[in-house]
Amino acid sequence: MTRRLPPVPYEDWDPGAMSVQGGKLPRSNVLGLLAHHPALAKRFLHFNDHLLIACSLPDRDKELAILRVAWVRRCKYEWASHVRLGRKAGVTEEDIAGVRTGAPTLINRAADELLGGRPLSDGIYAELAERYDERQLLDFVFTVGTYAMLALVFETFEVELDPGITDENFDSV
Repeated sequence: MTRRLPPVPYEDWDPGAMSVQGGKLPRSNVLGLLAHHPALAKRFLHFNDHLLIACSLPDRDKELAILRVAWVRRCKYEWASHVRLGRKAGVTEEDIAGVRTGAPTLINRAADELLGGRPLSDGIYAELAERYDERQLLDFVFTVGTYAMLALVFETFEVELDPGITDENFDSV
């Protein structure tokens, strides 16, 4: 099967577009996809660097939100990548099971509302506002929205898992 947009070979990447904070990024199929559009890659990677590195949310909460997006949107690449990152941030196997089953956690409920294409209800917003400050509220909504968009991109362009990354039993549940 031919991929809709196969990754640009690493050696053909535009180094100025594919770096964030002056460092060259590692090989990955997602970055190879973005390499088709260097101007978009440069701006998006700068923005996404905030969500991945400088986000004000606790890392565990951020990863749980991204995992919920990946699960609901059925995005294997996002799921596999963020299960690994989530574990590093303290996400447990029980947490992962809760993401899969839609356990009624605040993060799952808030992500599900946003993924439903509507703003947060007053009740969910109030619960989040008890937990997060203003910056964290913005980061939460931007994280869910951005990773929903990324799931759409990854699935549309049929981005394959990178070598050495497993699907984390994505299709078995």
